[in-house]
Amino acid sequence: MRRFSVAVLVAAAVGSVLTAAPARAAETFANCTASACHFDVPPGSYDVKVVLGGDAASSTSIAGETRRALLPETSVPAGERIARSFTVDVRTPEGEPTGAEGTPGLDLRLEGAAPALAGIKVTPARHARRIFLVGDSTVCDQPGDPYSGWGQQLPQYLRKGLSVANHADSGESTVSYLADARLWATVRPLIRRGDLVLIQLAHNDKTTDEATYRANLETLVAGVREKGGEPVLVTPIVRRWFNSDGTLNNGTALLVNGLGVDHPAVIRSVAAARDVPLIDLTAKTKALVESLGVEGSKALYLYDEKRDNTHTSVHGATVYASLVREELVSRHLVPQGQVRVG
Repeated sequence: MRRFSVAVLVAAAVGSVLTAAPARAAETFANCTASACHFDVPPGSYDVKVVLGGDAASSTSIAGETRRALLPETSVPAGERIARSFTVDVRTPEGEPTGAEGTPGLDLRLEGAAPALAGIKVTPARHARRIFLVGDSTVCDQPGDPYSGWGQQLPQYLRKGLSVANHADSGESTVSYLADARLWATVRPLIRRGDLVLIQLAHNDKTTDEATYRANLETLVAGVREKGGEPVLVTPIVRRWFNSDGTLNNGTALLVNGLGVDHPAVIRSVAAARDVPLIDLTAKTKALVESLGVEGSKALYLYDEKRDNTHTSVHGATVYASLVREELVSRHLVPQGQVRVG
């Protein structure tokens, strides 16, 4: 493992503020290869500052942990340097809450057309605001290609001081998310005053009756507020299921379950009744998918790879994450200055 000429380190302050093994602070100095860096730090929120560029023109993006997109691809002219910063959530398990634990510490990967890292520094984020994600497989940090949840792509759109704590998990409904101790019972105690909690659960509530579904959403909302957080209800992304006329006006596409429960409608109703901010991702994704048409919309999903019209590709998850970013800003949930454009 080689080090870059610019010091690659976790700040000396780590030893005084982290509770885990402060006497071993010397071991927290990062080791980097040409394509990856590892930081031996305990769970928490960390600010990462990178200096990008080299002698030749470069183009670098940064991913981390379980395939999270942390910094969008950034071009730097030959001989120049550009500094960028972001905040990252380090947790165990590092991906899906019911999945593998992953590797301890913070792992970052250098990607892009021509990656070049001139320097990197990681420090504990003392005042970071967190966006918790409560959701299913369309939101979660998917462990392997070609799958990606929109929550996995959201961090790249956020600047330093705002991190994504993605606790979405494949296969979960409102019923199972509340029942599994690894899920809501673990997430709720972590919420601090001012944190946002985005809730998108619907795809797997296939046998949940309307009264139960509504009550479960209300339980989640109340639990967030009791901890001082701000709940945000998110209607589910559409399934790519076209009618013959090129529209998605059917129960499969719009998440109406076998009992006739219109999940997006119930979510909208709960949001209005409980005065909860709403991100209507169903409406947003429906409009986008219909505008792209039967062929153009295939790239958003895993139709070509898996004949899958529910789960998104990396491209689709990135596009849908950008819709969430736009809604966070337009609804004044996140200041414009804390998001990246483009």
